[in-house]
Amino acid sequence: MVMLDDATRFVLHGEFYPTLDQAIVEDCFRKAIQKHGVPESVYFDNGKQYRTRWMARTCAKLGIRLLYAKPYSPESTGKVERFNRVVDDFLQEVALEKPQTLDKLNDRFAVWLSECYQHRPHSALGENVTPESAFRSDPRPLRFVDPDVLAHAFLHVETRKVDKSGCISFLNRKYEVGLAFIGCTVDVIYDPADTTELTIEYEGHEPWRVRPLVIGERTGKRPKLPDHLQPAPAESSRLLEAAHERHQERRDRQIPAVSYRKVPKGESGDV
Repeated sequence: MVMLDDATRFVLHGEFYPTLDQAIVEDCFRKAIQKHGVPESVYFDNGKQYRTRWMARTCAKLGIRLLYAKPYSPESTGKVERFNRVVDDFLQEVALEKPQTLDKLNDRFAVWLSECYQHRPHSALGENVTPESAFRSDPRPLRFVDPDVLAHAFLHVETRKVDKSGCISFLNRKYEVGLAFIGCTVDVIYDPADTTELTIEYEGHEPWRVRPLVIGERTGKRPKLPDHLQPAPAESSRLLEAAHERHQERRDRQIPAVSYRKVPKGESGDV
């Protein structure tokens, strides 16, 4: 990944990365600004790693004009492609050493970039004019920003819709935004390394900070009942005991039948 000054071909920052995604664009862009100031405009390819909400927000915060190359127009990125062919010379040389780590490769690249490109005359700049000298000869002062402003501009951004309770869900946690924003889609500004606090942005309102929603004790788990109120284990069947009592009561109420076979002779009252 390389950030190249269009007018002087000076490399603002260049580095090898293990992958090509939004993270390396962010890292390379930020290091270029830290070393050589905020540019007036930036010109990117149409790759999805460049066309992001994060890029649009960062450029807006820093006052940078954001431009993209036209689709299917390779000539619009010709200067970068020309520089990539120059880097091929470095890759052929460094292949002889076979660096075992990415850090080692970038160390070799930084030295090569300084001695074999930045301080060598470039045919497109004039006789004996190097990219380094051309960049330094620009009379316009470099524009640097406060580190806190730069850090805020490079925060990540995502969108979330506020639910009926006035909250948003973010990374499996709830954040209270406010009942006034129910149904609205807000921008969530955050540092990937620390999400204990988020910044919410919504058009027409000053940005405000929110923290994870903490559920109070009143809505927590029901406390355990004391032991003396806990249900005791059953030692007998109440159903069978009740059936036995009803049966006994029924026998007690029953009138015993008279058996004449048990009445002795002479006691029947015959005349």
